[in-house]
Amino acid sequence: MDPRLTPHRTDLAADWLQGQVEAERYVAGTQMQVIAPVADVRRDPRQDAALDTQAVCGDMVTIYEETSVGWAWGQLESDGYVGYVPLSALSKNLSQPTHRVNVPTTLTYTAADIKQQPVEHLPLGAGVTVVEQAGEFCRLSSGRYVWALHLSAIASFAEDFVAVCEQLIGMPYLWGGKSAWGLDCSGLICTGLRMAGIECPRDSDMLETGFGTPLGAFGDQALQRGDLVFWKGHVGVMQDQATLLHSNGYHMQVASEPLVGAVDRIAHLYARPTTCRRPPGLSAAVELQAQAG
Repeated sequence: MDPRLTPHRTDLAADWLQGQVEAERYVAGTQMQVIAPVADVRRDPRQDAALDTQAVCGDMVTIYEETSVGWAWGQLESDGYVGYVPLSALSKNLSQPTHRVNVPTTLTYTAADIKQQPVEHLPLGAGVTVVEQAGEFCRLSSGRYVWALHLSAIASFAEDFVAVCEQLIGMPYLWGGKSAWGLDCSGLICTGLRMAGIECPRDSDMLETGFGTPLGAFGDQALQRGDLVFWKGHVGVMQDQATLLHSNGYHMQVASEPLVGAVDRIAHLYARPTTCRRPPGLSAAVELQAQAG
């Protein structure tokens, strides 16, 4: 079992794993919801521990343990990742999001007035519960206000996941990041796909081995918009037949560049691309853009 996706330690495991793994005790877990704009998911219950991934406001988490020093150990509902989340970022009071943020980041206010001091930033994909529309703002169940055009109904999805990724060009590279404050390579891809209503695994190796349709080894096919190109430990998405979009440690941000240039540079430092895959359920909008390109 992949430890990234399996809520199992030698002393504790999820009850549904009983009979599959050995642990001192098994627990059912408690549903909690992310209330912070972004919640870091760390490998150990320490602020300086490795950042494995992130959850955003509105995400659900099954918690199996709450520590005495302010951490909760559990599993994200969105991509199944297991790790430690700050308890301060979670709530047991669950609400069903009605909308999600559709721009890289937006502000919340205490009143429907852009001259008010903002309270916090919410990232792309954050889920919120709208109570009513107040002019050009939406009032949330928290009592705060968000610019209405920055929200989409929860059942409304982007037609082109690549266009979502393109909104994040220039955002910083962050290992384990999955928000406008910083993204890693697979975090960028997953964020775009999620906004398009396409569920996917979190990490590049998981995407490469079990997501979408394999296109074979790199160089064996004509690529189109939306195709994923993989290196060992890295992934990018094609904007068209010749242009790659990826969050990477060379530019230290989300960057668009010619695929040939990226391949040559990365080959010089590491290796050439391994495989390519086409995500499932690409919309007509993506297909039309690919044909136009």
